[in-house]
Amino acid sequence: MKSMSYAALALALAGVLAASAPAQADTAPGLALAQQQNCMSCHSVNRPFMGPALHDVADKYASRADAQTYLAHKIIDGSTGIWGQVPMPANTQLTPDQAAVLASWILTLK
Repeated sequence: MKSMSYAALALALAGVLAASAPAQADTAPGLALAQQQNCMSCHSVNRPFMGPALHDVADKYASRADAQTYLAHKIIDGSTGIWGQVPMPANTQLTPDQAAVLASWILTLK
């Protein structure tokens, strides 16, 4: 009986800790995917590099009702001239779901 009580206590504690974890823990898949897909070769979170800072992208598009869909489309299809002369190449290796994860993560950086 005691072992069941300890197990129940451990599960309850794990639930409390998970609920109180910072929201950034939820963004880990987006960051990991950005690193895995080499997004960070051209982008940085807080400073312009070859491409705009992802924080700036979030600021620019966060007010759009379709921000996640718009960014996911731009991630897959690429773009030219929106952020300057350097074009963003198409990322056709990404699935729509992966692009949506990246777009959602970027929008959390605002």
